[in-house]
Amino acid sequence: MGAPGPRLTAGPRLAPAVAAVRSAVRAELADLGPGDVVLVACSGGPDSLALAAAAAFVAPRAGLLAGAVVVDHGWWPGSAGVAATAAGVCEQLGLAPVDVVRVHPDGAGGPEAAARTARYAALADAAARHSARAVLLGHTLHDQAETVLLGLARGSGARSLAGMPVRRGLLRRPLLGLPRETTARACADQGLDPWLDPANTDPAHARSRVRALLPQLEAALGPGLAQALARTAEQAREDAEALESLAGALLDRAVLDRAVPDVTGELDVTGELDVAVLAAAPDAVRRRALLLAARRAGSPAGALGRRHVLALDALVVRWHGQGTVRLPGGVSARRACGRLVLAPAAGRSGRGPHQQE
Repeated sequence: MGAPGPRLTAGPRLAPAVAAVRSAVRAELADLGPGDVVLVACSGGPDSLALAAAAAFVAPRAGLLAGAVVVDHGWWPGSAGVAATAAGVCEQLGLAPVDVVRVHPDGAGGPEAAARTARYAALADAAARHSARAVLLGHTLHDQAETVLLGLARGSGARSLAGMPVRRGLLRRPLLGLPRETTARACADQGLDPWLDPANTDPAHARSRVRALLPQLEAALGPGLAQALARTAEQAREDAEALESLAGALLDRAVLDRAVPDVTGELDVTGELDVAVLAAAPDAVRRRALLLAARRAGSPAGALGRRHVLALDALVVRWHGQGTVRLPGGVSARRACGRLVLAPAAGRSGRGPHQQE
């Protein structure tokens, strides 16, 4: 009997957490083509660091160019050093280019909202500079669950309960289906030492308080709460998108002046709306249409609440001669001769702040 021939031996088994993160990133980048640029938003924390490592592995094998953007909010004296360290790790992983961007949140809407607005603006600028096709964010399933709980606490309606989308414009969240434990494990398995942001445990921030509460809720209600909340977000998003589509169509039918669509493709509804058309619609669709009309007239989305929508709705279905309804952003609404008239603040074009010029 001859000597045995050569045998294939298995190499080191890929750690499950690393494999899970890479698989999620690979699936989210599958629609991009060779030469496309992808940027990773990396803070140096475990979620974004695991994402950066996965992108550095997956992107070149798909013919993509992967870089990173590190946003320094400047909240405390050591933030510049943390940002520089995170950028250095991204470079060691093979990501290029790596930008460090210092932002200055103005505090409008509270520190968390201001930081988020400044961060997304910085990411959009970086994407434009590098002609990126996608910007990857490290939000996980637990971030989604926390977002749903915050929406419930604020009574913000279906859109808030819908949480964060996997995709919105250039933004993509590949890890939205993975728990936070997976990203932490992926970092440990690859020898990555993430930075733990003290703000994540600071009770001054609402999300930090929810983050601390979630394990207690799971202990009281049973395991799987985060997954259940994430499923709720997915279902709420489907419902919200359907309602918004119906509301947009209703608003189009209600516009009386038939204004020419502006550069965004949306009708300028800062003129007059047919009350009879609005009143004939189901409550949920009509109120969503009125919310959309107020936003397009220039009322800031974050400042509009249910009381504003109900006041507008009363002009349509509970009319008894009430006066002008004042909305955030200087927008006013009044009823006259069977028409709902939305007027933007003086000097405004009527295009909401969320719309691009």
